[in-house]
Amino acid sequence: MIEIKDLLARFNNILLGEEGKKEAIRKIISEVIKVEIKSEDIKIKNGTIYLNIKPIYKNEIFLKQDKILSKLEETLGKKSPTALL
Repeated sequence: MIEIKDLLARFNNILLGEEGKKEAIRKIISEVIKVEIKSEDIKIKNGTIYLNIKPIYKNEIFLKQDKILSKLEETLGKKSPTALL
């Protein structure tokens, strides 16, 4: 018997498009560092997240990078980015 998660895994690319990934990243970063950032300030290229935000916020993100990346992996699965810049 096929489980529902196996069926939905086929549609993962459709459900988690670029905007969906950005929103998930924005939500997790905001949750961890307690500062709201805009989806427009996030770019994803070749598995790397690029942030166009103030340096003080970037420093806080780099300090908590492991926590952010592990939460992203839980949320996005195999399609999660592997680095923050």
